[in-house]
Amino acid sequence: MQLHETLGLKLPLIQAPMAGVQGSALALAVCNAGGMGSLPAALLSPEQLRKELAAMRAGTDRPYNVNFFCHRPPQPDARAEAAWRQVLAPYYAEFGIGAEEATRPGASRTPFSETAAEILEEFRPAVVSFHFGLPEASLMARVKAMGSMVLSSATTVEEARWLVDRGADAVIAQGFEAGGHRGMFLTEDLTTQLGTMALVPQIAAAAKVPVIATGGIADAAGARAALALGASMVQVGTAYLRCPEATTSGVYREALASDAVQHTAVTNLFTGRPARGIVNRVMRELGEHGAMRAGVPQFPLAAAAVAPLRARAESQGDGGFTSLWCGQNASGCLELSAAEITRRLMAEKNESQPMAD
Repeated sequence: MQLHETLGLKLPLIQAPMAGVQGSALALAVCNAGGMGSLPAALLSPEQLRKELAAMRAGTDRPYNVNFFCHRPPQPDARAEAAWRQVLAPYYAEFGIGAEEATRPGASRTPFSETAAEILEEFRPAVVSFHFGLPEASLMARVKAMGSMVLSSATTVEEARWLVDRGADAVIAQGFEAGGHRGMFLTEDLTTQLGTMALVPQIAAAAKVPVIATGGIADAAGARAALALGASMVQVGTAYLRCPEATTSGVYREALASDAVQHTAVTNLFTGRPARGIVNRVMRELGEHGAMRAGVPQFPLAAAAVAPLRARAESQGDGGFTSLWCGQNASGCLELSAAEITRRLMAEKNESQPMAD
């Protein structure tokens, strides 16, 4: 039986969880179109998580995925954060942002916890996925006891083996083309990061569990290529960013619809971790070695200092300080419903060879 059939899905497609630009509405639309919708939980409070899960349960009887981060929260470093705000000081002055606003705490990015596990136990989703590794063994045991399948992202073969050894039921092979945060957790060396079509067959050969391909997949042809190389399913995010069901901001949507979408880079400027987005003003002016920069506070502490700049700039229709996460292939990112995007991604499924494991 193919992986998507094991999961009770009509299509071998997962909508990538995209914290900050979607909630249950997008996930539900994909679920009800035959794919697997994903609910990103990293930015949700316990109350928000319960509310969104209740919306998922009320809106579909199809299986869905709930996604969490697994980073270790760093100890605050006042010196590093002060130095980072000093780098940003000319921009604060330009936008008239005072010291109080510049030092206001930003939105938190919370790793998977006992509280989250307790809430999940009320809903028992078909799939729970993780980014930046896996939670500690006791939390993994709780998720497994719910009957949920556990997925996690790997950016190297070594990471894939690590995940399988610690109980992952399937591995998401995240190619370097992918938008958003790199799932890398065993290394910080970007030179280890492979493209999707190079990474998928290597992980498929080494991991001995189903592999889900993600990164640069924007249409049915890309999905077929990934499946032909050994993937059991594909995961797609960027293509859904302009859907009406997404909460993507106006300046973000404008960037996605413009020629700017053709130039993306991996940067640590917005959160402290490498993530791929459309190159904008802050990346051009502060980036070193591409768009990465030394001395940026650890994830997620860097985000708070950028947040007031983003808010002030966006209020003026300016996306120069917004994290415009986007993969290298945005050709499928169209202003269409999530159901239509899902249909297009899988349009040739029945006309080609079976999309098998």
